[in-house]
Amino acid sequence: MAGSTKDIDALIELMARLPGLGPRSARRAVLHLIRKRALLLTPLAEQMNRVAATARECLNCGNIGTSDVCDICTDDRRATGELCVVEDVADLWAMERSGVFKGRYHVLGGTLSALDGVGPEDLRIPRLADRIAAEEITEVILALNATIDGQTTAHYIADQLGGQVRLTSLAQGVPIGGELDYLDDGTISAAMRARKDL
Repeated sequence: MAGSTKDIDALIELMARLPGLGPRSARRAVLHLIRKRALLLTPLAEQMNRVAATARECLNCGNIGTSDVCDICTDDRRATGELCVVEDVADLWAMERSGVFKGRYHVLGGTLSALDGVGPEDLRIPRLADRIAAEEITEVILALNATIDGQTTAHYIADQLGGQVRLTSLAQGVPIGGELDYLDDGTISAAMRARKDL
């Protein structure tokens, strides 16, 4: 491409780094944005600037929002005594999209992985134990991905919390190796309703 398209090329490169977009898809997306500049590109750029300035991690649960404590954590109606533990924010958002869970969440920020050198101290597992006592949690639902690392993490948490609180996990419909973010809302709802004790 000619030198006059340097900024456009840089935008395509940045877009190609997004999950699910390769160079070809990024080029198509950027071209579409440019063609719809007033309708899409300008509002998108403005909104991205706002989000870049205001987005932060919830100090309580690890969700992403625009305040130090997210809307879910501050909603008294969600103080049900149930705490749903998820691997990352995408999983929390998938659970919320399904509409089946009305309690609060705890985002671990990953899973235990000996290969990647991720231990319990690298995740929000100590914070989880603190929240159980502070928020009078009666049930911890382990909604971790059905991967080896997810199951290893679930077993570790179960060992750490054993006897303190009822521990359950998602049931049917979550395939081995499946990730919550890729499941449809109906599957997540069925798995939550049929959760089982650990």
